Parts: sequence; structure tokens; C-alpha cells
Amino acid sequence: MTAAVSPMLVRLAAERATGALLRDHGTLYLVEGQVVHAESPAAPGIDVLLTSAGRLPAEDWREAVDRAGSRGGVGRFLVDSGRLAGGELELCHLSALFDAAFFALAPGSGPTRFRYGAAHWLGRIRPVPAAVVERESRRRRQLLDDLWPYPDTDTAPVVRRTGPAEQPVTPRQRAVLDLADGERTPGDIARALGRPAFHTLIDVRRLAAAGTVATPRDTPAPPPPVPARVARTGDDPDTALLRRLRDALEASL
Repeated sequence: MTAAVSPMLVRLAAERATGALLRDHGTLYLVEGQVVHAESPAAPGIDVLLTSAGRLPAEDWREAVDRAGSRGGVGRFLVDSGRLAGGELELCHLSALFDAAFFALAPGSGPTRFRYGAAHWLGRIRPVPAAVVERESRRRRQLLDDLWPYPDTDTAPVVRRTGPAEQPVTPRQRAVLDLADGERTPGDIARALGRPAFHTLIDVRRLAAAGTVATPRDTPAPPPPVPARVARTGDDPDTALLRRLRDALEASL
């Protein structure tokens, strides 16, 4: 039997608890045992994903927070006022939720506390079963380990390597390389690009495995080629994520 990522989360889900699960690397918000939102300092928030991608003007986001944040209805305000379509908000919200939950549920993220009754100002958009959040976090961690089994790359500044014959890269990876200056971490790059942090970790680990980026300190030599079961370098993480978000939506119905 696979060990739970967070035994407390499993217990709270069984209790149908409502409140905030606080860990050193992030917070999960629950309503009746289901995860309704997640935040982490390591992941861009839903505001960054919406405004940086051009889906929502920054002033519209600020207005929504000012007018509806105190009553926990920012998401509902954005839809009711016509700023966003309901489906678009749900997909972006789920992307932000799974992204932040991955970091919040990271191994060794310190003691876990639960604040009963705490609610998030965004409001309830699309609840996700705790088991789905755990399963997705476990899958993501395994994917990263398969790509490049050196997790220090996730938090250290990355720098572009130059060589006589540069490896071919995708447009998404090219954008990451352009910001790999030896000072920015993958999290910094994700925020600058307005992308989920996990997607950026995938790009960085693939680039590290190909020898295209390194941390400023010594980095081990690239491991053997990635197994065939791992997604190809050219795959667009957004497409794969949308498929998994669709599955999560269906699982929660």
C-alpha cells in the first residue's frame, strides 16, 4: 500500500473538515474534506497566472479583490461580472491548486497544523477530492525524479551552459533558457513567465538532463536517456495538464 503524502490530510478528508491545512511550504484550504484552494511561496498564484498570461487585466483582478475579497467571493465576482468565463476560471484555478499543492505536500515540509473554519478569499470554485490531490502530487514527484534525479536543481539558481553544439529545445524551453542567468531560480523564472512552477521544473530538469543548464555549483553528469514512458521533450506540459485537469473534474462529479 502506498504511504499517504499527508496523513493529516487523509484524516481531515475522512472527517469532512473545513479549514486551512498549514505546512512550511504552503497551505491547503478544505471545505467539507475537499481541497478548494492551495497556496505556496514556491508557486505563482492564480492572480499571476491570470494576469501575466493576458487572460485578465491586472486592474480587473485588483477590483475583484477589493470588492469581493472580504466576503470570500473573488472567483464568483470575476464570473458574474463577465471578466472571465466559468470554465476558464475553473481550469486556471485547478492549475494553480495542483501547482501549489505539489509544493505544500513536499516531503520534509515541517510540522502540519490545521486551522478549523479558516476560509480563503477566493471562494469555492471547483472542489477536488483530497485523494486526487495526493495522487497528482505523488505522480508529479515521480515524473521529476525520472527526468533528472537531483532535486537541488529545483531551488538553486540555474545558468545556461554553452557548448560547441547546442541541444535543440522547444519554444517553451527557449523562454526558460533566456532567463537562466545564474541568479534566477526555477521559481523566479516561473513568475517572470507567468507559468505554473511545476511546468518550469519539468523544463529545467529536462534541460539539465540534456546538459543545457546547470546550477552554479557543480552538477553531476547527465544520467542515461529518459525512459520511454516519460513524456517526450517536445510535449507541451500545458496540454498534458489540461487532460489531467479534465480527469480531476470528472472524478469530482
